Amino acid sequence: LVIILILIIVVIILSLLSEKFLTFTNFNNVSRQVALVIITGCGVTLLMVSGNLDLSVGSVLALTGVLCAKFAVLGIPLWASIILAIIVGGLIGILNGLMVVKLKITSVIATIGTMCIARGLAFIFCGGKSINVGLPKNFDYIGRSFVGPFPLPLIIFVFIVLIFYFIESKTILGKYTFAIGGNRVAAELSGINVGSITILLYILVGMLAGLSGVIMGSKLGVGQPNVGIGFEFDVIIAVVLGGTSLAGGEGSIIGMVVAAFIVGFLGNGLNLLGVHTFYQDVLKGVVLIGAILLDRVLKEKIK
Repeated sequence: LVIILILIIVVIILSLLSEKFLTFTNFNNVSRQVALVIITGCGVTLLMVSGNLDLSVGSVLALTGVLCAKFAVLGIPLWASIILAIIVGGLIGILNGLMVVKLKITSVIATIGTMCIARGLAFIFCGGKSINVGLPKNFDYIGRSFVGPFPLPLIIFVFIVLIFYFIESKTILGKYTFAIGGNRVAAELSGINVGSITILLYILVGMLAGLSGVIMGSKLGVGQPNVGIGFEFDVIIAVVLGGTSLAGGEGSIIGMVVAAFIVGFLGNGLNLLGVHTFYQDVLKGVVLIGAILLDRVLKEKIK
């Protein structure tokens, strides 16, 4: 309720400051901007609820976008290229999960490692240059096309949100995820296979980051190895601002979606007002710190 109120206040203020803000066209622009954050954030929300973290999603996004373009240039059908790229994202998720579960490496350290590996592989596979020659004509379909008046990325993220909201609220996976984040030892003693659930969550995050990479590559019309820098922090800001506890055990898919739009509307509004992008980076940091402090204050009041 707090972040919904914040969203309403942000929309009202920016609508008063810019007449271009509260338009259908601008809403479509914002939805395309936040689509990748929301898609990846669905998986990251559940992962953070379980008490884990993934800092590799930005590099996975870059790698999968490059690979999708590379596969398409090699003559592999576009639909197969997309599936293969998403599978690569899932494989990186498996690697992350195995390092955290089997090798007992802290999730932050493990995913920083795969962040560096994935980013390096993205540059290696494209030879340090963007892949923009020999791409099929329909390569930009997912990222740039519309379904009626709505951009396709908006339709995709709504579909993903509905699936993960169902997983969060109606399935055993969702219940086990909250149980693990709330008390890992108690979850293990109650018979929950904590390791398998953790690996599965990492796979989901990797596949969603892979899907986001495909959409990003399609949107740009090229396979670009240096995209997604800082993307992981955009996702974490949306997840934490949406009510997910850094300690695990608490979180909300819907809250993450609302928070992503708050950050998206703020960035979009500042662009319309002619504010430089580096001020937006400062704002993101302030919003993240403020969200953590607000979460702490509300928890203390509840106690």
